[in-house]
Amino acid sequence: MKLLYLLFGFITLFAQAQENFVQINGSTNVNKFQCVNNKFKAETGVYAFTERNLPNIILKVNEFDCGNKMMTKDFQKILNSEKYPNMTIKFINFTKVQKNYIAVVEVKMMNQSKRYNVEFEIENNKLIGRKNVKFSDFNITPPKKMGGMIVVKDDLNLVFSLATKI
Repeated sequence: MKLLYLLFGFITLFAQAQENFVQINGSTNVNKFQCVNNKFKAETGVYAFTERNLPNIILKVNEFDCGNKMMTKDFQKILNSEKYPNMTIKFINFTKVQKNYIAVVEVKMMNQSKRYNVEFEIENNKLIGRKNVKFSDFNITPPKKMGGMIVVKDDLNLVFSLATKI
């Protein structure tokens, strides 16, 4: 019976960890790409949003997966993961507006910080938010591959999904 409880605990913990992700969507002149980090979780299993307790999420750049080894390696190189191994997402402010929420979120990559207003909604106990950003917001020049034949566009779409208790 103890083994059953232990197994159930691991399954629950694994399921909760899978609810959190940060996804970066982008495109080139040839196709689209999607890089996801779902390897992080709140200490309590869910993120709490109170005036005195807003999340500060630390993402390891090497834990982003773009679904293709070469693309993942290029993504980590663009973000200089050796020198800057972490990306942070810090909630500065969080306010309920009708059925949704508005947050001021500070995103930090490669020692560059930028604040964004992000609208979030609750879906199945998950806080979902989307924000359009640019590589250039962080002084990153979008890369070119194959002698400039493939050009990564400056525009990115960030998607946040956090297991929450609001």
